Amino acid sequence: MSAPRPPRSPSPPRPPAVADRPWERLRRELAAALAPELPPLADEVIAAIGEAVPEYRRPLEGAFGHGLRAGVRRSLQQFVDLIGRSGGVSISSREVYRDLGRGEQRAGRTLDALQAAYRLGARLSWRRLSEVARARGADAETVSLLAESIFAYVEEVSASSVEGYAQAQAEVASERERRLRRLVAILVQHQPDDADIDLYTLATEAGWRLPRRVAVLACEHPDVTRLSAMIGEGAIGARLEDVTCVLVPGAGERRVEEVERAVRRLEKRTVWRAAMGPFATVGEAPIGFARASSTLALQQAGVLSASRLALASQHLLTLLLHQDPSLISELAAGCLAPLRETPPRSRARLERTLLAWLRHRGNVPATAAELQVHSQTVRYRLGRLRELLGDALDDPDRRLELELALRARLHRD
Repeated sequence: MSAPRPPRSPSPPRPPAVADRPWERLRRELAAALAPELPPLADEVIAAIGEAVPEYRRPLEGAFGHGLRAGVRRSLQQFVDLIGRSGGVSISSREVYRDLGRGEQRAGRTLDALQAAYRLGARLSWRRLSEVARARGADAETVSLLAESIFAYVEEVSASSVEGYAQAQAEVASERERRLRRLVAILVQHQPDDADIDLYTLATEAGWRLPRRVAVLACEHPDVTRLSAMIGEGAIGARLEDVTCVLVPGAGERRVEEVERAVRRLEKRTVWRAAMGPFATVGEAPIGFARASSTLALQQAGVLSASRLALASQHLLTLLLHQDPSLISELAAGCLAPLRETPPRSRARLERTLLAWLRHRGNVPATAAELQVHSQTVRYRLGRLRELLGDALDDPDRRLELELALRARLHRD
């Protein structure tokens, strides 16, 4: 009959451990007991991953096999080294696990395979290491704490891989945004140095398919990514100086309505002025951007309504009149000079009457209806205008000059 074992001396109290680092409450003697099991455990985990995870089911040769073996062995050794010590996964090791996450992203895989490998490794480690712990006399509390430690450790390692994966995604997104900005700038600004650039290759590298037709949107809203996403269907954009520029592939009324809806959704709290050029070929995008930018500038100046979306194609005459403000001012100063002889209020009435009469091609009743005055009032004012302007009202070219000057003044006022 074997002699009874001497009672164990009470264990000295241990300092409280960090809640998510239960290995700090284990004893260092356990690490020494588990260390000899690590090499065969590593081989078992590597073989199991190769069989159970389809993405890793390939010959463990070359860089992949070397990286997998080194990663598993390092992970197991580091866990055992943490037992009974304060602290978590080292900075250098965290970078290793971040690299694993980055590698999965760059390989075009999700994190599912890597997470599955981590879970499988945790289960196998728990099974073998708990057997060793029990064989060495560990009580139920210690075995339970060992299990908690293994899974907490794997969770910390996994978090580093998730972080690395997210970093790689952000790097890819940042690079794509840089390429998209360059592509948009080249398409709408088209500098002479850009003549030799292969737009198809540039678009492919940016992950964008060159459309057959495109319109250019100029907008004050600073969030290019959000605006492009709301427009959808291949819209891409960039912030060019103080203007947001979005390329809108497609054509037709339906596409215009989609852009209008996107702009309206952006206006829920603040009015963001936006203007769009005509749909044209990609090669004509610089013209579209110039038209959209000029229309936006007229909105900002108060010449055009600031609400919702202004279509450049609906304001071509206004764009023409404001293309060279000094030129139209000179024209107005010359052809409207005789009206300066009249008092300001009388001059304003005469100018409004003349513009309405010119727009209605000399139709007095239509002019009176627009001005909401009697036809005799219109005739009286026309008589006064003939006194001031002479035969200018009978000359087609002079009438055109008068109408352009009056339209420009109306927009400016």
